[in-house]
Amino acid sequence: MFVDEAKISVKGGDGGNGCVAFRREKYVPRGGPSGGDGGHGGDVYLESNPNDNTLLRYRYNREFRADRGRHGEGSDCHGRTGEDTILNVPVGTVVFDADSGEQLFDFTEPGQKFRAARGGRGGRGNGNPAFVRPWHQAPREHEDGKPGEERHLRLELKLLADVGLVGFPNAGKSTLISRISAARPKIAAYPFTTLEPHLGVVLADPDAAPGTGRTFVVADLPGLIEGAHEGVGLGIRFLKHVERTRLVAHLVDTSDANDRDPVHDFEIIERELAAFSPDLATKPTIVVATKLDATTDRARLDELREFARKRGLEFHAISSASGEGIVQLVRGIANALDRIPKPAASSEASNQAEDAAIKEINPHTAMDSGKSSTPSHREDH
Repeated sequence: MFVDEAKISVKGGDGGNGCVAFRREKYVPRGGPSGGDGGHGGDVYLESNPNDNTLLRYRYNREFRADRGRHGEGSDCHGRTGEDTILNVPVGTVVFDADSGEQLFDFTEPGQKFRAARGGRGGRGNGNPAFVRPWHQAPREHEDGKPGEERHLRLELKLLADVGLVGFPNAGKSTLISRISAARPKIAAYPFTTLEPHLGVVLADPDAAPGTGRTFVVADLPGLIEGAHEGVGLGIRFLKHVERTRLVAHLVDTSDANDRDPVHDFEIIERELAAFSPDLATKPTIVVATKLDATTDRARLDELREFARKRGLEFHAISSASGEGIVQLVRGIANALDRIPKPAASSEASNQAEDAAIKEINPHTAMDSGKSSTPSHREDH
């Protein structure tokens, strides 16, 4: 099942309490405070995994918490730091704060990490140097651990593709992606056969040496109809998956079986894209007339070709059934992508790498990670 939205709750682990204890050992002439510090609570991280392509795992399991820190013990035994919890999400997932709506992170590459909830700090025991002073040699003060951070998050998956296929239902999008890639979506002769997006990797230069040919990723989106921005049909729910694409391939059925005006069809879908996002309406577009094998009357095909020429749009006529024009279309798409620069990472995205290094500077590293039964010493935090 393809799931592209989910709401989850995450909570960092609570910090352990500091301990109040005094040494009572034989042959030790002077005892002293020996209460250990509590361990820090674990963090909750989100990490992008290239092997995931859906948020299905978060549809029914929505609450996640990290391990709490252990309490301090006597003999200067410090509590163990709680284990972190790592949640895998697909590449292309955008993380929002469910309460404020603020975008927190955008996973654009595999292996990126985002700390969603920070663990609570462990409390200090009475053996901590912060409490022990020459004038106060037997402190009974200690600190309780701090609670972990709690957040409500909304996850939204936007597929990462170079080209988005849009058009009316049964315009030939699924047949085309099955012809140019290894994707095998369901194909049938009725509208709205495609109920969820599909991705396919296309090799543009099949004759090139292995590893040197151009490749690009195509997303097949469920068909749009007039009024989709108001929820008609499948609505515009899946259009967010074309927001990241660099190029839109607009497929128009010009076959004899379609009694609609191809130019009018193009304009309808164009208006639906603009109603969803003005940025989609300005994306570079290639017009693709489909089902050429079933087109005997070329008048409407020529009308669409002339319309594309006046608009300055690249035009291709293809037949996915016979393969006519497929090679030229694939190379045309690859050439168009070569001319379109890849979007530069925003300042926010460039700063996201800092969160990946938080683990290195996290106060957790100051904690002794051994078992609480092992005495250890650390500096005051």
